[in-house]
Amino acid sequence: MTPPAIPTATYRLQLTARFGFDDAAKVVPYLKALGITHVYASPILQAHAGSTHGYDVTDPTRLNPELGGDDAFARLNAALQAAGLGLVVDFVPNHMSVHYADNPWWLDVLEWGQASPHAVSFDIDWHALPGRPRVLVPILGRPYGEALAAGEIKLRYDPADGSFSAWYFEHRLPVAPASYRAILRTAVAARGAREGAGRAIFDLVGAQSGRPTRGEAAAFKGALAAIPGAADVIAAGLAAYNPAHPNGTRALHRLLERQAYRLAHWRLANRRINYRRFFDINTLAGLRIEDPGTFERLHARMATLIAGGVVTGLRLDHIDGLSDPAGYCARLHELVARLRPDARAPFYVLIEKILGENERLPAFENVAGTTGYEWLNVISHVLADARGLPALDRLWGEIGDARAFTAVVAQAKRDTMGSLLASEFQALCRMLERIAAGHPATRDYDAERLRAVFTGFVIHFPVYRTYVTAAGASAADRAMIDGTIAAARRQADATDGEVFDFLRGVLTLDLVAPGRTGYSRTRVTRFVRKVQQFTGPMMAKSLEDTAFYRFHRLLAFNEVGGSPAADGLAVPAFHRLMQERIETQPHGLTATATHDTKRGEDARARLLALSEIPEEWAAGVAQWRSANAGLIRQAGGRRVPSVAHEYMLYQALLGAWPPDPDSDLAARLGAYALKAAREGKQDTSWLDPDEAYEKGLTGFIADTLKNKAFVEGFDPLARRVALLGALNSLTQIALKIAMPGVPDFYQGSELWDLSFVDPDNRRPVDFAARASALAADPDARTLAESWRDGRIKFALIRRLLAWRRSLADVFAHGDYRPLGVEGPHRDHVIAFARTWRNDAAILVAGRHFAPLTGGGRHWPRADAWQGHVVLDGFSVVDPPDRGGEPGRVALSQALANVPVAALRATLNP
Repeated sequence: MTPPAIPTATYRLQLTARFGFDDAAKVVPYLKALGITHVYASPILQAHAGSTHGYDVTDPTRLNPELGGDDAFARLNAALQAAGLGLVVDFVPNHMSVHYADNPWWLDVLEWGQASPHAVSFDIDWHALPGRPRVLVPILGRPYGEALAAGEIKLRYDPADGSFSAWYFEHRLPVAPASYRAILRTAVAARGAREGAGRAIFDLVGAQSGRPTRGEAAAFKGALAAIPGAADVIAAGLAAYNPAHPNGTRALHRLLERQAYRLAHWRLANRRINYRRFFDINTLAGLRIEDPGTFERLHARMATLIAGGVVTGLRLDHIDGLSDPAGYCARLHELVARLRPDARAPFYVLIEKILGENERLPAFENVAGTTGYEWLNVISHVLADARGLPALDRLWGEIGDARAFTAVVAQAKRDTMGSLLASEFQALCRMLERIAAGHPATRDYDAERLRAVFTGFVIHFPVYRTYVTAAGASAADRAMIDGTIAAARRQADATDGEVFDFLRGVLTLDLVAPGRTGYSRTRVTRFVRKVQQFTGPMMAKSLEDTAFYRFHRLLAFNEVGGSPAADGLAVPAFHRLMQERIETQPHGLTATATHDTKRGEDARARLLALSEIPEEWAAGVAQWRSANAGLIRQAGGRRVPSVAHEYMLYQALLGAWPPDPDSDLAARLGAYALKAAREGKQDTSWLDPDEAYEKGLTGFIADTLKNKAFVEGFDPLARRVALLGALNSLTQIALKIAMPGVPDFYQGSELWDLSFVDPDNRRPVDFAARASALAADPDARTLAESWRDGRIKFALIRRLLAWRRSLADVFAHGDYRPLGVEGPHRDHVIAFARTWRNDAAILVAGRHFAPLTGGGRHWPRADAWQGHVVLDGFSVVDPPDRGGEPGRVALSQALANVPVAALRATLNP
């Protein structure tokens, strides 16, 4: 059995040491029975020891031994082939894990500096630090001088290979071979060993001269390791580099200063880091994948798996971090073509790309589409009731921050530029200054004006990045740059107009276009490349990881790729987006939950229901605040939790209610609240945790869940919202499976997924319980009556995937046709057809369920639905026609037990 080139449905598995290749192989039969055609696996290459996600790759030439290594992977491959399932693998081209002691590329760079063959692989600015070329290594838990004096940095000798390294706890810092002679002379002299091993070491050192080549260094290490008794002499002599020795601290400092790295306190990274990071994570260093050698080495192991047909697709992580994403995709396409010369179908490639509002996916070669965050938000917006959002706006304005969300984002960007990404921002400002200083017309643009103008640009830049290359800016990129410059200019000093014109010329490369002289093309193109690699992390840290945790109007909209201030989406607008998707990326993923979403898909569906009952929600919040007023703490003169955090907690709790007897809700909610507060960076933060506030926050949560008055007041509305959310979830699933794109299922989400943000959403999944559910096939009425146990969601997924599979060509190649809905409840229904040749798949799904359920008090009855779907031009063949008006399907018939109907039809001649 061979899986289809374009998946029918994918299933995301988070591989860890606790759930490796063999565990994945065991669930393959279950996934096959569920209707999945492709396993979508988290990274499989060797990662940092103990990694829970796999994105911290340390050796791309090996499969991760913690997942089971080659043998276990072969068993997984055998299971997939036996079931006819494909394998889409998450691949990380942007960065690697560094520091510690397990990345051979990075260790070689630390040992040899710019002379290392791997130096070109890392995006390091070797000349950013004072003095000679070095890379900053910000691993120290306290200032360098304190760590040095305390003896926390230790010089060690490895007798197995004759090498020296400085160690800071688990971090290994190889010493340059050019320093070995000085170390050995000092060590032998300190030991006083003039004969035997000591004499042999002296003779070996004397035979070496100058800076050794790699070959000479390897030979020297081998000779040193072979000297009998050398290890004891050296180990004892290294006491000369210990603080207990009279000159030990000074000796170690002088040695470290001669290395290709500079050790530093971790806090210095945000000001002086000189290698590109993944966002603000010091342990993930950016790669220069544009370097041909780096490209080949990074893809070496994955290439063998693609060539062998084992890996049938790739998901490219953080594509916007690359220097030239489109160029990378083209090179990957060329590589795959060489590896699969006889392949008839295209290799399936997805990119992790966050699209801003109204932004369209750039034309990357051989890319099926994105991982689906934009479609997650489209589904949420069409399920929300736009009529209730103004009331939620007013409530949030009274409780939290009355400013527009754009102002919240702008402040978050200023905070990020001044803290987490200050080093990257300052480096760009210095680069811009050098460009201006290189031409008589702009040399008088002082640093302050340039910084102010560039700051304005970054604050108003609305998406993650542009894609300007050495060939110039596309029309779309020009429009984006021009719009941003115009917005920034409106907020700036009028005298800065000429500086804005200069910045525009730089960012579009017009400044160095043919015929323009005087500016350094090298400097300008490098600046543009760096800006484009900066705006993505800037947006992510400011929007997703800061503003999303400051603005709590409706947490269902605080999702990756979305806007917390978004409005609802009308059904006609939804149809237009789907028709456009058919033309642009019909085979990209449609996700409703991922490892990075802010909450479980069903928790989000519940919160969407608040837009239908805003007055009841507001009354409930007032009641709960009153019930918990006596539990409020004070810390340093501040209210704990803040009013905004309290409001956030009630929404978060609503998404997880009632408590699961098998999990500690207080601990889970406390961990979520702690992360949310630190991400928001207002009352506490990751960099400067406020222990008093955090203790008060988690204490408030624990006491609230024990407060009888609160629980009794919270439970009735929470249960009503749970029912509305369950109905939303069923429509969410139906849209995901039927709309253009490939439906993706996050592990465990076949049943109700009420998780909080990671790591809560990465808890182990009970696959045995899910597999046992395959044997049952209850009728729709029974499922509706027992909706709380989640079997209704499981059954709907299974049946809709079977429907999709039975009409594979329709969903793989077909178009999208909106269907008319008439009657009193026409705005409560989304109906459309997918057609290919003479076949059609028709979906009818409900939304805005509050009026149909008594505000969430009961499951919608069949006779509550009033209206019909217009099916002019179609003949329904499955389920068989049960009578009724020709060309019409009554909503009371289609949505009798479940608010979703999946029909098979033919097109009338």
